[in-house]
Amino acid sequence: MKGKSLAFAGRELSSRLIVGTGKYPSLDVARRAIEASGASMVTVAVRRVDLGKRGGESILDVLADLKVQILPNTAGCYTADEAVRVARLGREAGLSDLVKVEVIGDEKTLLPDNEGLLQATRTLVKEGFVVLPYTNDDLVVARRLRDAGAAAVMPLGAPIGSGLGIQNALSLRLLIEAIPEIPVIVDAGVGTASDAAIAMELGADGVLMNTGIAGAKDPVAMARAMRLAVEAGRLAFQAGRIAAKTYATASSPQAGRVGETP
Repeated sequence: MKGKSLAFAGRELSSRLIVGTGKYPSLDVARRAIEASGASMVTVAVRRVDLGKRGGESILDVLADLKVQILPNTAGCYTADEAVRVARLGREAGLSDLVKVEVIGDEKTLLPDNEGLLQATRTLVKEGFVVLPYTNDDLVVARRLRDAGAAAVMPLGAPIGSGLGIQNALSLRLLIEAIPEIPVIVDAGVGTASDAAIAMELGADGVLMNTGIAGAKDPVAMARAMRLAVEAGRLAFQAGRIAAKTYATASSPQAGRVGETP
């Protein structure tokens, strides 16, 4: 978790950026954007793909060609039972024992149902799934998800698809500090590269996004921008920023100027 790669549950990803597959204007654009992102893991909504469709016309064929790991997700589920059924369907179809668990509590904001999310996480962990729950930026909930066996937690930066960026940096920072044992992957709300960089500078272990790339005027260019932003943000976090101060501090102090006698 502290090295160059993103690691959890015995898996190691070369990229700290995870991308989605929805909303692209075509499969060709999706393919080129995923390539440009450098992502080694891509999330797929189990309910929104034809699991039996093959022959070069499916997003699953594209992902197979790109040789990326698939992270099935339970997008569109509003109860724990529904999320569990969808996760089982994805595994039975041969996608993965990984699952990004979403249990939505409000149709307008798409904010998580934390009670249902905890219930689904506990059930799926007992069934041998590697669970990555999508949650809000509440450190108490994050701790409970960790204790329930989650392999990582995915708190939102802002509502899904909003593009608002990181709305509560303090909450995310506190959450990241509260669960150092497992990765924190910021999920939802990223609109542009600076949002991704901020998430990483706060200490997040990774960023997951879809609309910020797929909905851009040039998804391929935005995918590359997001890749660079995640890398830059991680490097800045590791480097350690200077302390913020109220007043100016001269970059070239008066003492010790060139040509002065000590």
